Order: sequence, then structure tokens, then C-alpha cells
Amino acid sequence: MTPFRGIALKLMSVFLFAIMASCIKAAASHVPAGQAVFFRSFFAMPVILLWLAQRGDLRTGLQVQNPMGHFWRGFVGTAAMALGFAGLGLLPLPEVTAIGYVAPLLTVVFAAMFLGEQVRLFRMSAVGLGMVGVMIVLYPRLTIFDGADPYSMATLGVMFVLGSAVFRALAQIHIRKLVQTDQTSAIVFYFSLTATLLSLLTLPLGWVIPTWQEAALLVTAGIVGGVAQIFLTTAYRFAPASVVAPFDYASIIFAIVIGYTVFGEVPTLVMLCGTSLIVLAGILIIWRERQLGLARGARQTLTPQG
Repeated sequence: MTPFRGIALKLMSVFLFAIMASCIKAAASHVPAGQAVFFRSFFAMPVILLWLAQRGDLRTGLQVQNPMGHFWRGFVGTAAMALGFAGLGLLPLPEVTAIGYVAPLLTVVFAAMFLGEQVRLFRMSAVGLGMVGVMIVLYPRLTIFDGADPYSMATLGVMFVLGSAVFRALAQIHIRKLVQTDQTSAIVFYFSLTATLLSLLTLPLGWVIPTWQEAALLVTAGIVGGVAQIFLTTAYRFAPASVVAPFDYASIIFAIVIGYTVFGEVPTLVMLCGTSLIVLAGILIIWRERQLGLARGARQTLTPQG
């Protein structure tokens, strides 16, 4: 293994996912989330197919033994993507990124609930620490506590992103089941295919004709997202999952830089403090799972946004 190459690929994937999110956010004021999901998924498929052809996996890599498992993984992953994209239109990019970190915390809880995985005091304490950080990040947005309008756009955005995190965690549970029978390449491709088809169901909700700038942003999001997924998957071929997984949290740095330079979004001290606790909790969970010998590859290699 060559850990530095794996880390470099992981950082590149995290950076590209941040670029993808910024493209979606730039078009979100006019383009509905369901339509954005279509562009993101449809234009990622050619990139993934070319990657599989280059690897010689185009024939065997797409064979499946659990088709319904792929459908349910695709369903919850598409829901996660749509809610996340909706949240991007209502909240600053760094805030969406920080709230999204609740997904790996929930994955620990769901693994205990649905997979029978033993979760002892250390990891549950780390989850609790992360949830405290989430509440710190959310508190300024939960206007219901100060008598303001609980149906404000910011509060709605928080609900969307939290819902996205729940579905992302559920997607990881489905992925951990799928990797026992099917190849990673099949899981990546059929998620994009399922998301493309499911997104078409939102046509009656009011798709729009995007401007050429918006169309360019959405197509770019799909292509960049596909490349990011390839980098992410390849990273785990060069380094252990426990080595590259902590670099997921570099996304907050990229989100802050892009949010400030592109969208003029300045993160607050409260958000940064809460995010620090969430990141600490996530790293503690990764460290503990490495000590326990738990496989993190399936959990970290595939994500709904990817």
C-alpha cells in the first residue's frame, strides 16, 4: 500500500465534492432539488462507465446478486441527495457541510439497531459529544426557541439537511449489507442509475428550463461528482480505510474557503466551535473502530452525494 497516494486521492475527492456542492448551490435558487439530482446522477454515469471500462470491469463489475438491495440503497440515497441539495439553497455551504457530519454519528447508532453491531460506552460517548456539537451549530437556526418564526427558510434548511443526514446514514447501512454480495463498482453505478430514474418522478413538481449558465453548472456537478466518486473509491486501494477516513473532515476547510470566496459566506464562531466538537467525535469513532478491527471501507467508500 502507498498511504500518501491514498490520502492525496481522498483529499482530491473531498475537494471535488465541495466543488460539486457549490455548483448545485449556485443553481439552487432557480432549479428544483429533484431536477438537480437528475443532472448530478445522469451525467455521472458516463464517467463511471468509462472508469469501469478502463479497469476491465464493465462486464463483471455490474453483475448483482441483490437487486432489491440496490433499489433500497438507491431510494434512501436519492432522498438524502435531494434533501441535501434543497438545504444547499437555504443555508451557507459551511453550515450544510457541518450539519452533514451527523451522518457518520447516526451510522454508529443505526449499525447497532439494524445490524446488531455492539456499540459500547466509548463510541456512544463519542456520538453524544458529536450531537452536542450539532446542537451548538443548530442553535442559532432553531428560531423556535427565541419566539421567532419556526417556519423560516433557514429553519427549513436545517430540517432538510438533518433529514439528508438521516437518509445518508441509512444508505450506509444498506451499503454495508450490499458489499457482502456485490462489487463496489456495481453499487456505485446502480446508485447513479436508480437516482436518475427516481429523480424523474419529481417532474410534476415543477422542473424548469435552466439558463445556459445553470445547465453548465449542473452538468459540471454531475461530471465532477462522478470523478470525485472514482477518486474516493480508488483511495481505498492505496491506503487502509482507517488512514484515509479522517480526511473526510477536510471538507469543512474547502467549504469555508469556497463559501467565503464564491458566495460571501462568513462562518460564525459558534458554528466553528460546534463543528470542532463534531469533527473530534468523528475522529474518535474512527480511531475506536480501528482498534476494534471494524471494517470501515464500505461505510466510507460510498456516499449518497457521490
